[in-house]
Amino acid sequence: MKPWTLANTLLDRTASYLADPFLLGIRLYWGWQFFETGKGKLSDISAPTAFFTELGIPFPQLNAYLAGCTECFGGLLLLVGLFSRVTCVPLIFTMLVAYGTAHLDVVKTIWSDADSFVTAPPFLFLLASVIVFIFGPGRFSVDELLRWRKQS
Repeated sequence: MKPWTLANTLLDRTASYLADPFLLGIRLYWGWQFFETGKGKLSDISAPTAFFTELGIPFPQLNAYLAGCTECFGGLLLLVGLFSRVTCVPLIFTMLVAYGTAHLDVVKTIWSDADSFVTAPPFLFLLASVIVFIFGPGRFSVDELLRWRKQS
C-alpha cells in the first residue's frame, strides 16, 4: 500500500469516528440556544410581538408565539435528538424568515459583504439546523436509539 493511501485511510477512519461526537456537540449547544431563545420570546411575548409589528410581519402576536414555540420546543427536540430532521425543517424556516425580515439588509449584500451575512444572529442557528438536517443527529441521539430498538 502506498504511503499516501495509508494516510488517507487513517484520516478517513479517524474523521468518521469524530462525526457522532461532533453532531452531538452541535445538537447539545444549538438545541440549548434555540430553547433559551424561544423561552425568552414566550416569557415576554409583548417584546417579540412589538418587534414583529415594527418589521411589518402579519399577525405579529401569532407569529411571535409560532417562532417562540418553534425555537423552544424544537430546541428541546434537537437537544435530545428526537425527530431531528423533521424538527430542523421549521427551525431552518424560522431562521430564513429572520433573515428575510430582520436581517434583509445583509441578505441583499451577501455577495459584496459576506462577513455581514455570516455574522448576523441567525447564521449559526441556521447552519447548525442545516448540518443536523443533512447529516442526521448522529449515534448519540434518541432517534438512533429508536432506530436500533426497531431493528432488534
